[in-house]
Amino acid sequence: MKWEAKLITHRGEKRIAVLFEKKAELIARIKKLEGAVWSQTRGVWHLPDTEENRLRFKLVPKSHTIPSEEGSKQIEKFKQWMRSKRYSESTIATYSEALKSFLVFYREKAVADITNEDVIVYNNEHILKNNLSASYQNQIVNAIKLYFKIIKETKIDIDKIHRPKRAKVLPNVLSKEEVKAILEAHSNFKHKTMLSLIYSCGLRRSELLHLRFSDIDSKRNIVLLKNAKGKKDRIAPLSPKILDMLREYYIGYKPQTWLFEGQIKGEQYSEKSLQSVLKQALQKTGISKPVTLHWLRHSYATHLLESGTDLRYIQELLGHSSSKTTEIYTHVSTKSIQQIKSPFDDL
Repeated sequence: MKWEAKLITHRGEKRIAVLFEKKAELIARIKKLEGAVWSQTRGVWHLPDTEENRLRFKLVPKSHTIPSEEGSKQIEKFKQWMRSKRYSESTIATYSEALKSFLVFYREKAVADITNEDVIVYNNEHILKNNLSASYQNQIVNAIKLYFKIIKETKIDIDKIHRPKRAKVLPNVLSKEEVKAILEAHSNFKHKTMLSLIYSCGLRRSELLHLRFSDIDSKRNIVLLKNAKGKKDRIAPLSPKILDMLREYYIGYKPQTWLFEGQIKGEQYSEKSLQSVLKQALQKTGISKPVTLHWLRHSYATHLLESGTDLRYIQELLGHSSSKTTEIYTHVSTKSIQQIKSPFDDL
């Protein structure tokens, strides 16, 4: 089996991407490896980043990616500081892993001796050399800036650490017809309700899975989203249609703790299962686009904008801190563009 393997970061997790000629027998072999997953967006098979898999594909063993004793202690202190400041566990994990990558690169150097020039060398010799993304580089910058901000002895000038130029990527949006097809694809009423609620309120997947039935206020026609991204509470309006669906769902499933629970009562529905629900819907509709759950949120915002909703209200509904984040939807809205007449028609 001829292959090319490389380390990647996929959805915040370290993975090993395996590239090979697309032959049925090779695909069958990769499928037999534990944790093998096909990424539609990247167009590669990828595996868990384990010692065994690194040795299997002749990559540097994980044991060679351990920071120095001082580095390990500093990472642990960094985690404790972030917890004391009440950062979310996902942010703590992301930032500590990013800092670890940087300190592993400089495992032979004392932390107090690291300079701004070292950051530039790391960007060139690690980030760019391994074709790592600008977003991953930005995570490293965030972690380095925060870490060196809280330690006393340092040669780093935080304000002179530059960020990568970010690509202006437009959000992926579905048409209303495509959304309708996805929401109506499932015969399972729970699955249909989950996807419908994500789109009808513009929810992130974590926001949906952390909902309790008490968060649904049927008298005021709102859903309360507690401790959403950035530890901010917000409310989203509930349509009469979705309220009717939620009432029917509650009568049929009677959740105990969470609004949407797994097969065991009182156990929160998993992210993996939710992604599977969307995947099944796409298979039934025949939509071949690499749709993710977040596409439904993007579509919600774009459809609101196209129906005339003020951008400031959309910002509040989505829970964006900056209006600049929300303004990106003006670039994918087709309402104004469709009204422009091409000069080709006058030829």
